[in-house]
Amino acid sequence: MKKAWLFFLLLTFFSCTLTGQGLRVSENKRYLVTAEDEPFFWLADTAWELVHRCDSTEITMYLDKRKSQGFNVIQTVALAELDGLQSPNMNGDIPLLASNPETPNPKYFDYLDWVLTQANKRGLYVALLPTWGDKLFKNSWGIGPEVFKPENALSFGKWIGNRFKHHTHIIWVLGGDRNPRADTSDITVWNQMAKGILSNYHHPDEVLLTFHPQPKENGGSSTWFHNEDWLDFNMHQTGHCANQGTYQHIQFDYDLKPIKPVLDAEPLYEDHPNCFNSKELGHSLARDIRRIMYWNVFAGAFGQSYGCHAVWQMYDGHREGINFPLRPWKEALDLPMANQAKHLKNLMLSRPYLSRIPDQNLIAEKQEENKAYTIATRDKEGTYAMIYFPMGTSRQLVLETMSGDHYTTWWFDPRTGNSYQGKDIKEKRVTIVPPSQGVDNDWVLVIDAETAHYPKPGVPLSN
Repeated sequence: MKKAWLFFLLLTFFSCTLTGQGLRVSENKRYLVTAEDEPFFWLADTAWELVHRCDSTEITMYLDKRKSQGFNVIQTVALAELDGLQSPNMNGDIPLLASNPETPNPKYFDYLDWVLTQANKRGLYVALLPTWGDKLFKNSWGIGPEVFKPENALSFGKWIGNRFKHHTHIIWVLGGDRNPRADTSDITVWNQMAKGILSNYHHPDEVLLTFHPQPKENGGSSTWFHNEDWLDFNMHQTGHCANQGTYQHIQFDYDLKPIKPVLDAEPLYEDHPNCFNSKELGHSLARDIRRIMYWNVFAGAFGQSYGCHAVWQMYDGHREGINFPLRPWKEALDLPMANQAKHLKNLMLSRPYLSRIPDQNLIAEKQEENKAYTIATRDKEGTYAMIYFPMGTSRQLVLETMSGDHYTTWWFDPRTGNSYQGKDIKEKRVTIVPPSQGVDNDWVLVIDAETAHYPKPGVPLSN
């Protein structure tokens, strides 16, 4: 009897441990789910310099704002990018004594602990980078010095993983905008840091790890780490140019084996100089960001990150800005796309999510790779489909993979989150003309099998 009771306690403890993180990879390996097996749509905001440049009042204001706008993940960094080792945080603390990863400064990490606690109180997950990648090698505007080698990467991973293992709402993100260099120990450094972090957990399913790269032509994190057991999902940075066919990056990783979820964690930021050339190309607008986000998710991503150029660097008008920010970060919190991003999350969660697949066969024509590229997704059973029209261009659809022969339709407005009923469809091949056409006239057509009886698009099924 005592043995049976002990076994029950151990089993209970192990089950709690596995679900302690609150997020894990879904059974079909395409998405993330909560401990209750509910679909989790990643909607992140990028706040790389949050811990380094903001005081406690600013941080609570920021977290409250992003929570109210529908975000559920905050992306930030422990050893920050902009002189993060030698320039102190707002409390006057630096993270490492003598820039040595083996002598972390407790006061600095106590403040990070407080930030994580504040995020958790608001139901926000934190995608936490232990370090920005320039701590391996100086590059671009990142200011080193280079401090990591395989040996201290392991010990730092063990230390920081142990320091924050009680926070079950962390997703660990290695990398930090730096791709491993050929013929160096960079890959070993990241593998060792991952090993160190995981050494603090009873089972690898307790925690999620990924890698944040620089832009690449095809794979992102998958280029170096796809077959590593510690990499739970693939991550991309698709660069800061508009209309670059970001969905192709998602499609590349979606087709890899073994299957792993995929995400674009750094697309073009709102208010960012297009292709870093503000003089000739201006700054990005909400419509540029919407196109990228809907493209990526419809191509198979399990969510999407958002970023604002002033917010990631916490530009306040007094510090030197990186690449011409247009306004202070507190004003930039209310840019249009920051308030529109939640509409994508709500739309996707208003239909069965874990059975969703990309399906370009729904679109009859062969398309050019341009900003009018129309993209489609549906569930495996064909009970619904969604087609994103970036510029309202008419398209012929083929509904052979859809269930039944009678469909109700809705037009969903990505700018407002509103939707209204369209015409019923009673044939398998039909030409669709969106409500309006041209720049800033993107639409999503939602097609439901008549027998499905789904609610209005944009209202999550759990509501």
